[in-house]
Amino acid sequence: MAENIRTGVIGFGMAGRIFHTAVIAETSGLELACIVQRSGDEAAKAHPGVKIARSIEEMLADESIPLIVVATPSADHYAHAAQCLKAKRNVVVDKPFTLTSGDAQHLIDLAKENGVLLTVYQNRRWDGDSVTMKQVVESGELGRIVTYEAHIDRYRAAPRLHAWRESGGPGGGILFDIGAHLIDQAAMLFGDPDSVWADVRIEREGSLIDDAFDIQLKFGPVTALLRSTLTAVTPGPRFTIHGTQGSFVKYGIDPQEDALKAGGRYSDPGFGEEPEHQWGELQIAGEPARKIKTARGDYRGLYANVRDALLGAGKLEVKPEQAWRTTRIIELCRESSASGCAIKYPG
Repeated sequence: MAENIRTGVIGFGMAGRIFHTAVIAETSGLELACIVQRSGDEAAKAHPGVKIARSIEEMLADESIPLIVVATPSADHYAHAAQCLKAKRNVVVDKPFTLTSGDAQHLIDLAKENGVLLTVYQNRRWDGDSVTMKQVVESGELGRIVTYEAHIDRYRAAPRLHAWRESGGPGGGILFDIGAHLIDQAAMLFGDPDSVWADVRIEREGSLIDDAFDIQLKFGPVTALLRSTLTAVTPGPRFTIHGTQGSFVKYGIDPQEDALKAGGRYSDPGFGEEPEHQWGELQIAGEPARKIKTARGDYRGLYANVRDALLGAGKLEVKPEQAWRTTRIIELCRESSASGCAIKYPG
């Protein structure tokens, strides 16, 4: 049996702690070998026995680590990923990929020049609701898809100005945070959009960042509506999909994030499974509505795919070119919101 792929993680904020180190540690074939935490001992306490480096350079000095995850604040993704790619390391970048499509393209070019893998942590493709929604669409039961609507709504009345995502600095805001997921999921189904329209705005008093958006993407005959806000006491449906023969409506959010924050493990009974009251409803014309059980969500699937791609046992699911597309669409959303007009993709 091949040795586990030694993996390093740069950053131990929420992303590094919850979405990366905890998931890598439970992914077969990967070994959490090193964590870069510039100060503090939280990483050492959470992962005893794992090397703690105080700089990226210290991690890169260990040539036994071929795979590195960039889990730093969004504004640092480009510089940190470029540093690792130039050192000929395979790289997973947390979303959003980069702040500009130009930086994203440069990272893609660096990966090709150095002969290494590059991907982006679009983990919500492995949400149970996303997996289930994709299965319903691809089954053909809905007929030709006409409209696709996706929400991730939250309620956070008071801005958290101390948190980097809400401090007003580069890389913050809900469009980078949630928009990157919703855009990726829509493009995963329908490919490149024909046009982009968006209203990106601030709804909360005192907020320094965009905290709500409405996006409309046109994919030929399909209209995709992507929405998110931090002022939704009652969240909208996660997915509403209408086709010529039926509709699929799904409420609730994948439970993995909350479970991981609470210290849960994938080996726990029922981990990643949704309660029945959150299952989606499929209504085919002329037939009784029926509940569709939500697939078990499993973020390890992304890292298992990276493992397989590195071992030559599978094709990379989240291609960097797809992440470039998401980055470009985010840019066009801001342009559209400023102008009030739809913009042709890629602009």
